[in-house]
Amino acid sequence: MNPDDPLLKILACPLDKGPLILDGPGSALYNPRLGRRYPVIDGIPQLLPDSGEPASEEELTRLRGPGYGTGPS
Repeated sequence: MNPDDPLLKILACPLDKGPLILDGPGSALYNPRLGRRYPVIDGIPQLLPDSGEPASEEELTRLRGPGYGTGPS
């Protein structure tokens, strides 16, 4: 799976139905809202609720980018 794969536009988190973010090398899909990581095995996203696992803080910080979650004061 690569970042320009059209499948990414229709994939959704099985828990909150929101969009997912592909990690650069394509080894996982992330839901930064729930802090979940879904593996991609042999190019196939594993999107069952039980296949998700908590993402590390380091992964989430990198994916969310600066200013994530900061709204207007």
